[in-house]
Amino acid sequence: MTTAYIALGSNLGDSEAHLEQAADALNQLPDTRVTATSRLFRTPPWGPIAQPPFLNAVVAVETGLSPHALLASMLGIERAAGRIRDQRWGPRTLDLDLLHMEGVSLHDEVLTLPHPRIAERAFVLLPLNDVAPNLVIPGQGVVADLLAVADQAGCEVIP
Repeated sequence: MTTAYIALGSNLGDSEAHLEQAADALNQLPDTRVTATSRLFRTPPWGPIAQPPFLNAVVAVETGLSPHALLASMLGIERAAGRIRDQRWGPRTLDLDLLHMEGVSLHDEVLTLPHPRIAERAFVLLPLNDVAPNLVIPGQGVVADLLAVADQAGCEVIP
């Protein structure tokens, strides 16, 4: 079993329900269980397209799935939530990103681990800090330290 960290985001429809359903679906994957869930955060959209704010969270999972099998399952969960991939950084019902798998360094045409832009994104670091503040992201740093210098403007915890 390996610990993996998955970012969840949504800014279309009932975003809170989309994130809850995604966490439930991740927990039901074969040989996988959710071990920690962050609080929800409202964050400004990333990228050049005008769109509503996002709700973001992170879950930690213990999984026996390979990185590619986990990613394929995550893409299936996105599709089941109505995700359409037509605009990069556009609005979406559900976005799942595999951030890190302990002990895994990978870079191929489908997947890069750890995710190369974790350190740039408060919308990832805030919820990741909830579940793993002392996690060392190889080549990037400790989550809590990365968050301390991240631009958190417009980000807020959902009560």
